This record gives sequence, C-alpha cells and structure tokens, in this order.
Amino acid sequence: MGTRTGQTVVIFIARRTAEDAAGYAEAAAAMDALAAAQPGYCGMESVRGAHGLGITVSFWADDASARAWRDHADHRAVRDAGRDRWYHDYQLSVATITRDYDWARA
Repeated sequence: MGTRTGQTVVIFIARRTAEDAAGYAEAAAAMDALAAAQPGYCGMESVRGAHGLGITVSFWADDASARAWRDHADHRAVRDAGRDRWYHDYQLSVATITRDYDWARA
C-alpha cells in the first residue's frame, strides 16, 4: 500500500462528441501504448459513461515525466485531433499524490 505516494497524477475529464468513434478508439489505443513506453510512466486508469463523459487518470514518477508526455509530438498531434473532432470540452488537472491506500473485500 502507499505505492503511488509522491507520484504525479494527471486527471483528464472529457466529454466526447459522437464524431469518428473508430478514429477515436484507434487513437486512444495508440496513446495508451505510447504513454506506457514513456520514461516515468507508472500506470493509467480510464472509464467512460454512456453519455460520453470520460475520466482518465495517468500516473507518473514525477512532474518532469508528466510534462514530457504532454510535450511528446505524437501525443500533441492526437490532442489537436481531439480538440478538432473528438471532444466537446475537457478539463485537465495535475497534482502530486500525498497519500495513497487501497482496500479489497476478502
């Protein structure tokens, strides 16, 4: 437990359009794989509701790793495509995890 304490977390909350679902799915899979190959990547969790609201949380070893991902050329290109066609709007927050724990039913 406490494995994420000190990591940088990027919280991305977005509302999807109905446009180009196949293109979005392809780009999302490519970005998941690309992010996982970046130095400092520590994991990602993502959910999307039926009405298009999605939350993706990515975990990074430090702020420099998260910024390097933000600035990656391929990520930047897909982000621009998202603004053009895949998102109505989004909010992004970056924080440092100061406390971390989990629980599971036995």
